[in-house]
Amino acid sequence: MKSMDRRSFLKNSILSSSALPLLRADAPIAKRPYNKDVSLSVIGFGGIVIMGMEQAEADRTVADAVARGINYFDVAPSYGNGEAEEKLGPALAPHRKNVFLACKCERRDAEGARQQLEQSLKRLRTDHFDLYQFHAVASMKDVEQILGPGGAGELFLKARQEGKVRHLGFSAHNAEAALTLMDRYRFDSVLFPVNYVNYAQGNFGPQILAKAKELGVARLALKAMAHTTWKDGESHAYPKCWYHPIEDPDLAHKALRFTLSEDITAAIPPGDERLFRIALAAAPGIKPLSAAERRDLLASAAGTAPIFHA
Repeated sequence: MKSMDRRSFLKNSILSSSALPLLRADAPIAKRPYNKDVSLSVIGFGGIVIMGMEQAEADRTVADAVARGINYFDVAPSYGNGEAEEKLGPALAPHRKNVFLACKCERRDAEGARQQLEQSLKRLRTDHFDLYQFHAVASMKDVEQILGPGGAGELFLKARQEGKVRHLGFSAHNAEAALTLMDRYRFDSVLFPVNYVNYAQGNFGPQILAKAKELGVARLALKAMAHTTWKDGESHAYPKCWYHPIEDPDLAHKALRFTLSEDITAAIPPGDERLFRIALAAAPGIKPLSAAERRDLLASAAGTAPIFHA
């Protein structure tokens, strides 16, 4: 999509109305501790946001996010088949020393992981990642491959010894796999869905949060503004979202408050730039949900299909 087409699309979207101001440097995003040495902006920047943009627009979008106080950036090689990495690299280059860059590894074997790590470092124009993560761990088979002989876990340890990665983590799509990984491997953080519908209707998330807190593993959140699964034949108005996001700005705000009310460091909004702008607009003055608000929001999820189940 060309830049002018994209601006027209955003202007006409319900989610890019006057309620969504342009990024403003005078409304900074708060930070929370990742560990004793690092603090991250409570809103992270997902590399998917700049997919489809011309490089100049991607550069401006990243610069505006940094000006707002965002220092946590997350990307993976599969996003746009490398497009997100290739555009985020030059966009982040002027800001690299001041940001926390997280990348992901999709390969489960050590040799494949090595190749993917080197490719990602090259695309992102950096000599190290602040956080390197196993991507979308979705089964016990993934766990056994990662931690088995010749698995990607071996490469992660070597990469940290070589200074190519500083912290180690994983993103989880399966509760059993997440709990097992944390029991068997010393991670710095876990990235997982923290979403009110998943909590209420899928019992997915609380057990990962509890285990991570018990072990002193930092918690990073995904899918705060996800709503439900797409229905068969339903028109996908958000091509960057594999799930149906929350379209109502007020409910999106409440959903983001729910996620940030949990004991987490930061949340990464959906990759659609309209939804990212909602998160940016909401974040500066966001307040934790009261007990009554939390109870009501969870109750409102009744009958809604969660995107993840325990």
